[in-house]
Amino acid sequence: MMDLPCLQWQDHVAQKWIGLNPEFKEKFISMEEIDDVFKCALSLTTQADADFMQSISAASSVQKDSDQAAECRQKGNSCFKIRDYSAAALHYSQGICLAPQSSEQLSLCYANRSAALYHLQLYQECLDDVDRALKNGYPSHLSHKLQDRRTACLKDLPVGAKAGEEDGNPARGSHSGPGRVKAPSVQICPEAAVSSSVDKGRHLVAVDRIAAGEVILRERPYSCVLLAGVQEVKGKHGGAGRDVFGTESRRCHWCLAETLCPVPCGACSYSRYCSTGCQWDAWEEHHRWECPLGADLTVTGAMLQLALRVALKAGIENVQMARGPIGDGQNESESNSSGSNPCQSSSSDPYRSVFHLLHHVGQHSPTLRFLCAVTVATVCLRLSETGPPPASWTLTRRPAGGSVEEEGDAAWSPEPWLLGSTVLRHMLQLRCNTQAIVALQDAGAANSSVQSSREIRVASALFPTLSLLNHSCRPNTSLAFSTGIRAAPCGSETSADCSRASVAEDQRSARGVTVTVRAAKVIAPAQEILHCYGPHSSRMVTRERQRLLHEQYFFLCQCEACSLQEEEEEEEEEECKEQRPSSGGTPQGSALLCSKCQGSLKRSRDDGGSGFSCSLPSCGHRMSAPEVRNELQEIRLTLERAVELLEREKPGEALKLLERTRRQSGLILAETHPLQGELADATARAYATMGAWNDAASQLEKSVAAIGLQYGEDSIELAQQLFKLAQLRFNGAARGPALSVIPKVRRLLCLHLGPHCPELQELKAMEDCLRG
Repeated sequence: MMDLPCLQWQDHVAQKWIGLNPEFKEKFISMEEIDDVFKCALSLTTQADADFMQSISAASSVQKDSDQAAECRQKGNSCFKIRDYSAAALHYSQGICLAPQSSEQLSLCYANRSAALYHLQLYQECLDDVDRALKNGYPSHLSHKLQDRRTACLKDLPVGAKAGEEDGNPARGSHSGPGRVKAPSVQICPEAAVSSSVDKGRHLVAVDRIAAGEVILRERPYSCVLLAGVQEVKGKHGGAGRDVFGTESRRCHWCLAETLCPVPCGACSYSRYCSTGCQWDAWEEHHRWECPLGADLTVTGAMLQLALRVALKAGIENVQMARGPIGDGQNESESNSSGSNPCQSSSSDPYRSVFHLLHHVGQHSPTLRFLCAVTVATVCLRLSETGPPPASWTLTRRPAGGSVEEEGDAAWSPEPWLLGSTVLRHMLQLRCNTQAIVALQDAGAANSSVQSSREIRVASALFPTLSLLNHSCRPNTSLAFSTGIRAAPCGSETSADCSRASVAEDQRSARGVTVTVRAAKVIAPAQEILHCYGPHSSRMVTRERQRLLHEQYFFLCQCEACSLQEEEEEEEEEECKEQRPSSGGTPQGSALLCSKCQGSLKRSRDDGGSGFSCSLPSCGHRMSAPEVRNELQEIRLTLERAVELLEREKPGEALKLLERTRRQSGLILAETHPLQGELADATARAYATMGAWNDAASQLEKSVAAIGLQYGEDSIELAQQLFKLAQLRFNGAARGPALSVIPKVRRLLCLHLGPHCPELQELKAMEDCLRG
């Protein structure tokens, strides 16, 4: 769904909508052109709107502040004293971002962070911070400490590593970027091609057989935006005293790579980067215009910020070309179900693909259109107040006998509304075409012997070619995201004999986000290449999937899974809804048991389907729908309490609760029910935390059976469970069982993540140890 503006701003715009003249409101509702919608909203937007936006964003100020920087440094010192160096480095980094340029507080934060990085054995990063501290006026009477640290770092630095880093900051007026080579934005394997039809629009098909696991597509986004506040890092002390850092503190705001020592923006306290190269790229593309808006963009939501970045990157010339005739004898046709581009796509002109994504302006509700349009208009007003227009939105003019005018002398041209209309277009498009970039986040205490993880959304991105893929509730592809370093070319993996020097050069020259699409099964020639937009046939029933897809993407899904399941689910759908857990559930593998004889419990047909009865005629036991619902809800709530106990490092209490719940659940749930799988997984985690590895493995095997039935024997979900099982068998020194499960895990991980994923390296190390 869209990341809408904050509630205060939504209420403000809602009041404007309520106050509109009925005739004017009807006129707005009838508008079908983006330009008309935006011009209408712009005519209603006043300075009072801009002032209100600025007032509610004041609580999220991004101004530099020496006092706040000092507080962060003190928090870092507290973590440093208990040897929690990672948390200390993050606190010092926050202080670095808050400290004014060339201030003593900035030098002290850099110096303290260098100490934390040294203890983390990040010697090159430590040397960089030593240099930065000295350049920013570190007290001379303390400089001997930094010199001693430099000497220790140089002693421990690997032979051949380059010491020192040029500390360029584009926010301070530098105009000479690192000059890095850009990687290709999209790579499609030779066995796939773009096709077009009236009913499906432009889409990808196989022109030759594509083997399972083969890379079909690698693409870097046209633009992306980091989502704030969705990730936490827990200190060694854990529990209530843990240190929590949002994604904005942990990841580069350009390439999304994780970093403990970000390079700050010189003008604001929010944006930070993993390197001066990423800092420069972001500054040139969008941040030099975002930075003056400060906290205003925190009010507007991620979708507007992403839409603004797309428009800033495109520039007025690309927009005007895209708004003109399509040319080359092409005609706009019906888009595919995702609203993807019906026009000619080209790696040399990716913006044309972006511009012609369907915006569905007539299908969004009038109030949502009004909210988006007024928000964009207000941001454009704020942007015009901060100075001249972005260089990419200024048509270059050369006066007679003179040179091209400087950026600071430029005026908004040709029309001030064009940028806003373009941003609004992209904002509406993104509801159907944005891609959530996900990553695994560690959960539980940092000092626990067992680490759990959960999938979180760290960014939103726009991938023009990925948007060509139509949806299927049972797709034939698997998606994986990488951040920080460019992936290998499409159809190949990094060569084993690739020199370390060339790999290092690749890492320096092509940082960024990449999506990799692999074939999850064999795809025959002429077969369409499909991926899932979220609602999957293994997680929810057909009508629920169709409802969610229609609400967000404005199409009624009739994929193969929906067509096959719709008829058989008409009678069974309500039963599946009662059985599935609150997180989604699945019609496959769900099974209710009769609490009296343990036979199958099916929905009654003779009472209008309002209850359940035992399938065995000799029993005939009945249960009402509310009784079944209450039983399942009680199991779910107990499971959640047990997981909470595990998070609080109380595995013994959690285990007692889980064992009691499993005995009770066995009276109504078959072993293959998804809830039984979740109970077994939590029980395995409790045993593992207590060091009972083999008991944990026995429980996890039950979860593996449920997962395999729910998601399929070739699913990534099963791969993840089997990987945990291999770890448990290895820790329990169960050599035979461990060696038997490793090949299964390897096959599935290669299928979905490729042969060079970190999990396969860990499996190889385990296998070598067991065989050795």
